[in-house]
Amino acid sequence: MDKEFWKAGNMLYPLPAVMVSCQRQGEKPNIITVAWTGTICTNPAMVYISVRPERFSYDIIKETGEFVINLSSEDLVKAVDYCGVKSGRNVDKFKDMQLTPVAGNIVKAPLIKEAPVNIECRVKQMLPLGSHHMIIAEVLGVHVDKAYMNKNGKFELSKARPIVYSHGEYYGLGDLLGTFGYSVKKKK
Repeated sequence: MDKEFWKAGNMLYPLPAVMVSCQRQGEKPNIITVAWTGTICTNPAMVYISVRPERFSYDIIKETGEFVINLSSEDLVKAVDYCGVKSGRNVDKFKDMQLTPVAGNIVKAPLIKEAPVNIECRVKQMLPLGSHHMIIAEVLGVHVDKAYMNKNGKFELSKARPIVYSHGEYYGLGDLLGTFGYSVKKKK
C-alpha cells in the first residue's frame, strides 16, 4: 500500500467554516470562527461547536448559554479568517469587518446580517474533551436570506457560495455531483 502512517490526528476535512456570534448583556457582541461544528440530531434539532476554553467567546457562551451559528460564504471569507485570528478581547470584530449585528427572534446573541443562514442555539451541555470543549446546543430557530430562495420556495444555499476549511486553507465548493438517493433512483 502506498500510504504513509501518521500519529493520531484529525483528518476529517473539509469542514464548514462558520462564524459564531455571542454577547454578554451590556457588552459589545463578539464573533469566533469555528470549523469544528456540525449536526448531531434531527429531532430535536441539535448541533455542536468545539471551542478552546481559553478563547474569549468560550466564557461568553458558557455564561449566557446561547450563541448563533452564521454560515459563511465566499463574500465573507476575509471576515471568517479575521474573526478566527483576532481576539474579541482586543478588537470589535463586527466593526472591523463591517458586519451588521441583528437581533434574533429567541436568543440575545446577535445574528450576522450578511450571513446567508443564521442558526439560533441554546446550550444544552458542555463536554470538556481536552484541547477543545464540545458545546452541544438545541437549535431554536433558523433564519435564511430570501435572496437564496427560488421561485418554488426552495432554499438554494449553493447560490450563496458557501466555504469550507481544510488544513489552514479556505475553499469554495465545487460542482454538484449528485443528490440524496440518486445512486438508487430508478431510471425512466
